[in-house]
This record gives sequence, C-alpha cells and structure tokens, in this order.
Amino acid sequence: MRAIVAELDDDALSRPVNESWTVAGVLGHIAFWDGRALFLAEKLSRGEPFTPSDEEPEDVDWINDAARPLIHAIPARRTAEIALRVATDTDERIATLPSDLLDRTWPSDPRSPLNALRAGHRAEHLNEIQAALRK
Repeated sequence: MRAIVAELDDDALSRPVNESWTVAGVLGHIAFWDGRALFLAEKLSRGEPFTPSDEEPEDVDWINDAARPLIHAIPARRTAEIALRVATDTDERIATLPSDLLDRTWPSDPRSPLNALRAGHRAEHLNEIQAALRK
C-alpha cells in the first residue's frame, strides 16, 4: 500500500475507482476497517471479551455507504496519509499480540470478529485502485 500511495499525486488520488468511490475514498475505506481491527485488537489485548456488538454484520453496505460522505470530505492527500498510518498501527498492534490471543482471531477462530489478516482486504481494494488508474 505504501508503494502505491507514494506514486499517487493529488490528481490520481481524486480519480474515481467506481461510481461511488475515489482512489482516496477507497484508501479511507481501508483505514476505516483497519481502525475497527485496531480497536478490536486493543480490546483483546486488555483482556476484554468480544461481545455480540463487536460482530460484523453480514451485510456491511450500509456501513460503507454511511461512512463514504465523511471519508470523501477529508482532503485526498490527508486520507492517504491516514490510511497508511492506521494500516501501520494496526499491523504493529496485531503483530505484538501473544500467540494465545492471536488464536482468538480470525482465521484461527472463525467466530472471532477480529480479522488479523488485514492484507486480504487491502489487496482487494488496492487491485481496484490500480485497475482504475490504468484506465
């Protein structure tokens, strides 16, 4: 993600990826969901149990749709910077979880609301960004 963002100027960050999201918006979307993972990792590290309210709904479209105007209100370059910082913070926090706590995250525990493998979600959206920029 860092390499992709480093190559993007402000015009590229403002380009559409699809009818709803810009490049910066997609990065903000990634930051939002990484932030959720960071919150859950912190909760886990404090010894707090996950609760039903921590579970991700099966259909998250309403969450993404509700967050989109707020994400797009942030200047594009700032959104990219935030996305990189939150990704780094999330990865560092998850990397420091002891193995017994990591065993309580997805994919080790399919019932866990914490997906410790952030790369999959990021890669999906970074591929969309790269495809949009090739157009």
